[in-house]
Amino acid sequence: MALEISQASVEFPAANGRPPVEALRRVDLTIEPGDFTVALGASGCGKSTLLNLIAGFLAPSSGDIRLDGAAVEGPSADRSVVFQKHALLPWLNVIDNVAFGLKLQGTPKEQRYEVAEKFIGLLGLAGFEKSPVYSLSGGMQQRVGIARALTCDPKLLLMDEPLGALDALTRERAQELILRIWKDTGKSVFFITHSVEEALFMGTRLIVMSPRPGRIAHTFDLPFSQRFCDGEPARQIKASSDFVSLREEVLAIIFADEEEE
Repeated sequence: MALEISQASVEFPAANGRPPVEALRRVDLTIEPGDFTVALGASGCGKSTLLNLIAGFLAPSSGDIRLDGAAVEGPSADRSVVFQKHALLPWLNVIDNVAFGLKLQGTPKEQRYEVAEKFIGLLGLAGFEKSPVYSLSGGMQQRVGIARALTCDPKLLLMDEPLGALDALTRERAQELILRIWKDTGKSVFFITHSVEEALFMGTRLIVMSPRPGRIAHTFDLPFSQRFCDGEPARQIKASSDFVSLREEVLAIIFADEEEE
């Protein structure tokens, strides 16, 4: 089922002598089942505010957000969030971190471990189930966070700059891994990034947001993630003329927004 955002606006009230801040203005967005929607834009364009609305961490000042026709009125297991900082529990090992959401839901230990082991294997973490998470590399810790988000079988996976802290090589490998998981699970994804190349490579659709107040200024349908899932090498895709041309077009849009600030 689709997530539907209709005319959603967010205004933060005045504080410390400063006037109110209009963070989002009349945003319309539909995320269909299986979509990989990526949000991109200059700093202050409202990307994270939009994600927080979808997650239910914030309520819109006006407008409407619905998932499967039901109003989004707070956090729920049907929407899992992966943050830039993985927010793992350092006193737990890998499998207990991955199974933690199911534990909170009251799932019996044997059943939650069975589900957790499935996603541990899918994320390439088999053999590390009993490892303390603080002993893992940054890239592996982020994979644990993604596995944990998937164990509750969310309808929508929300990812807020999940690869931003990784080195370049690990980041490229993580991009490919996330696309394979998206293809294998059929989940809908809403993904925030500051990287134009990452956005173009991973999304089925790109929304470019303009700042202050945040709004969707441009939308692009993207073929590149499907080309990768169909077997075309990632580096070949990123070096292709159509990819490079679209990257320059999107960069020009973002640079123009920043110059207007």
